[in-house]
Amino acid sequence: MTLRRDADAVLRAALAAVEPRAAVRRTLRVEADVLHFGDEVVQMGGAGRVLIIGAGKAACAMAQGALDVLQDRVSGGSLTTKYGHASPVGELEVLEAAHPVPDERGLEGAERALRLAEEAGEPDVVLCLLSGGASALWPAPVEGVSLADLQNVTEALLRAGATIGELNAVRKHLSRIAGGQLAGASAPARVVTLALSDVVGSSPDVIASGPTVPDPTTYADALGILERLGVRAPATIVRHLESGAAGLKPETPKPGHALFERAAWLVVASNRDALEGGAVEAQRLGYRALVLTARIEGEAREVAKVVGGLGVGMRREGLPLQPPSALLLGGETTVRVTGSGRGGRNQEGALATAIALDGEPEVLVAWLGTDGTDGPTDAAGGIVDGATLSRGRELGLDALAYLQNNDAYPFLEATGGLLVTGPTGTNVNDITLVLVGRGGDTGWVLRFPAQLP
Repeated sequence: MTLRRDADAVLRAALAAVEPRAAVRRTLRVEADVLHFGDEVVQMGGAGRVLIIGAGKAACAMAQGALDVLQDRVSGGSLTTKYGHASPVGELEVLEAAHPVPDERGLEGAERALRLAEEAGEPDVVLCLLSGGASALWPAPVEGVSLADLQNVTEALLRAGATIGELNAVRKHLSRIAGGQLAGASAPARVVTLALSDVVGSSPDVIASGPTVPDPTTYADALGILERLGVRAPATIVRHLESGAAGLKPETPKPGHALFERAAWLVVASNRDALEGGAVEAQRLGYRALVLTARIEGEAREVAKVVGGLGVGMRREGLPLQPPSALLLGGETTVRVTGSGRGGRNQEGALATAIALDGEPEVLVAWLGTDGTDGPTDAAGGIVDGATLSRGRELGLDALAYLQNNDAYPFLEATGGLLVTGPTGTNVNDITLVLVGRGGDTGWVLRFPAQLP
C-alpha cells in the first residue's frame, strides 16, 4: 500500500509539472505591442488582431493560459478538442471531435481553423496552440480523398503498430492543413505556434503533423511506410500518393520555404518536464530518484521486459539505484494488434511487466498515458507488482494468454491493476514509473574494482 500511495503522488506531481494553462502562462509575456515567448519576440501591429486557433486534448487549457496573458488583445478564435476534454474558454469557439480516428466534427474544426487563418491580414498574429491528438482532431482530406478513406488508413496504420512519425508522414500528404499548410493559409500574418509535445524528441514536424512548420517528408516516404507496414490503403489514397510521388501534385512546403519567415514555434512543456516533476516528488518522499530517458520507443511488451529487469536489478543488485529507489522513463511504445482483446499500449506494457516481475517483492511499476486515456478504453494505463500474477492465478486467469490476445484491460481490472484517471487536461506521451520499496533486500552487490588486474 505504501508503494501504491507513493506512486500515486509521484504521478500526480508529474502531471502537475505539465499543466497546460500554467505552461503557456510561463511562456507568454506582452509588453506594449511586443509579444515575448521564450527567447522569441514578435512585434504586434497596433491595428492588428490576435486570433487563436488550436487543436488537441489540451487545447482549452492552453487557450485559457493565452487569454490570461493576452486578455482583450484576442479578437476571436476556434479550438478543437477530444470528446470529453472541452471547457469554456472566454468567447472562443470550442468544438469536440473524435480521436484517434477522425470524424465529421473534426473536419468541421479543421475547416474553421483554415477559414480563420485565411482571413488574417499582415498586421495580425495567428496564435496556434497544438497538443496531443491534433493530427486526428484536424482532418482536412485533400480533394479526391474522403473522410472515410482517411478513417480507414488511420485505423490500419494504428493496428499495424505505426509510430507517430510514420502515421503523421502519411497523414501530412493526405491533408490540406498539416505539413506546413496552415502557415501557408495564414500568410501574410505572423504565426506563433506553442506546442505541448506528445512526440518523442519533440520534433516540430511530427507534433500535430506540423501544420505551421516545414515538412521534411515526401509522398514517396508515405508510400514506403504503407508498403513496409503491409497496410492496404483505399485505392483513392494510393492513387493520390503515387501521383504526388510522380511529381503530378505539389509537395508539402519544405525547409527554406519563404512562407516560414513569418512563422515561429516553441514547445511549452514535454515528457521530460513531467518526468523531472515526478522525480522531485519521489525525492521528497524519500526515494533515490533518476530520470532514465524520455525516448522510450518500441513494442510495449518488449520494452516491458527491460522495465521489469530494471526493477529487479534495483532490488537485488542496487543498480542503477540502491533502494528505496524511483526510476522514471518516458516516451511512446506501440502495439501490433493480432488479438481481439481490449487494452492500450500502457495496459499491455503493464501486463507484460507483471509477467517479468512475477514473485518479486517490493517492486511496483506503473504505466501511465498522461492524457488519461490508453487505447479505446476508459483507462489511462496499469499498475502492477510481483503479486499481480498470483492474484490472477487465484481467479483462474492466465496472464500470458491475455497478453497474446492483446487483452490487458480485463486482466488488470480483475487484479486491481487498472489506472483510471479520466481526462487529465494535458498530454506529453507516456510515463513509466518503477518504485522499489524501503524493505527491499538488495542481497549482494557486485562492485567493480577501480582498476582491473
